[in-house]
Amino acid sequence: MIIKKSIFVVSNTNGSLCPPPKLPEYAFTGRSNVGKSSLINMLVGSKKLAKTSGYPGKTQLINHFLINDNWYLVDLPGYGYAKISKDKRRFWSKSIQNYILKRENLLCLFVLIDSRHTMQKNDSVFMEWLGKNKIPFTMVFTKMDKLSNSQLNKNILAYKKEMLAKWEALPDIFITSATTKTGREEILNFIENINKSVKF
Repeated sequence: MIIKKSIFVVSNTNGSLCPPPKLPEYAFTGRSNVGKSSLINMLVGSKKLAKTSGYPGKTQLINHFLINDNWYLVDLPGYGYAKISKDKRRFWSKSIQNYILKRENLLCLFVLIDSRHTMQKNDSVFMEWLGKNKIPFTMVFTKMDKLSNSQLNKNILAYKKEMLAKWEALPDIFITSATTKTGREEILNFIENINKSVKF
């Protein structure tokens, strides 16, 4: 897929205020500071489409971007260790869950995981929740350029082993780097193939 056009559409905290569900939609989320905004900017070929920050919790809204006039990319708030109040964290959690469960044109959720770390409890709990609710998702390992190939392979193999202890099969997996653009073509082709298989 070639990205010819990417524009910001709307930000909100309520799934009912999202754009009409008339186009395929793909959302990105993950633990706070996993490199989500950087990855999104890398995918669309822009340095500033999604706002990046050096501190967790920068993304606080459901952000819709229209790509090539024919599908939506959605930047969701991160979960985990953002330094925000408990009340706001609960609100984020509820609004994000409602979006994920009720957004009828959401075709896949990309769950970003920092490849430098072992499985984190909130990642595991979140993916189990997705599985129980039959939400299609993929695992996207980020920041692979921060590791040697041997350490990267070791970490991902350990992650897969831990996942297979609870899951019958693994979801699609992508290994990425916003710096080297590794994984860009694979993710965009994955989205393009799904778009070709659905009708809106």
